Amino acid sequence: MPKGILNSHHRRVVQRPVRSRAVAPQLDSVSKRIIEQLQEDGRRPYATIGKAVGLSEAAVRQRVQRLVDAGIMQIVAVTDPTQVGFSRQAMIGIRVTGELEHVAERLAEMPEVDYVVVTAGSFDLLVEVVCEDDDSLLELISHRIRTMPGVINTETFVYLKLLKQLYNWGTR
Repeated sequence: MPKGILNSHHRRVVQRPVRSRAVAPQLDSVSKRIIEQLQEDGRRPYATIGKAVGLSEAAVRQRVQRLVDAGIMQIVAVTDPTQVGFSRQAMIGIRVTGELEHVAERLAEMPEVDYVVVTAGSFDLLVEVVCEDDDSLLELISHRIRTMPGVINTETFVYLKLLKQLYNWGTR
């Protein structure tokens, strides 16, 4: 699973696809309601969640741990990178030849990369990066991404202003 830059303003629950697991566990309605409670407030006490979903605090704690262990969700701190020393964010579209997943896995190992997705369309991969400054972004693109075996070309979309970033889409 790609590692993101985790800092401290607001703890959020991020639902991520389960990676390298045969079958994702089925979520019952109670687990879904627990996820939704944590999406609203990742610091909500288990006792409060228990009252909302009809379980004890201990039962909620166990379910949350199982959801985390299964890779269904993470509980993380989501910050505005510009407020914690990272002044440059960008989305990089990448065209690849050869083994797409191999390139994606190598990108996911880079500490500046917080998001990797395989896409359909004009790019094979989209990669979100968080860098300290423009020089760091330039070094990452020029010396580490574009030189990677399998990378044909890249197109960089520099973020000028972040207007919305939410993780409260609920469950289905």
